[in-house]
Amino acid sequence: MQPGDAIAYQVLRYRSMTGEQRLSIALDLHELACDLARSGIRARHPDADAAAVERLLRKRLELVRST
Repeated sequence: MQPGDAIAYQVLRYRSMTGEQRLSIALDLHELACDLARSGIRARHPDADAAAVERLLRKRLELVRST
């Protein structure tokens, strides 16, 4: 399967889903991205507690929104 074919297939699958199903996928992807970001923050700040990691994550998300 060529990349263009895969994208077209994915679009067809998304179009066959309900809005609730697509929203669920989007929220799952957002949570996955946040988990990956938390892992990166913990690697850079090994002494940070859970609250500090969440604070740094929120700061990172705010930076993304402001660009």
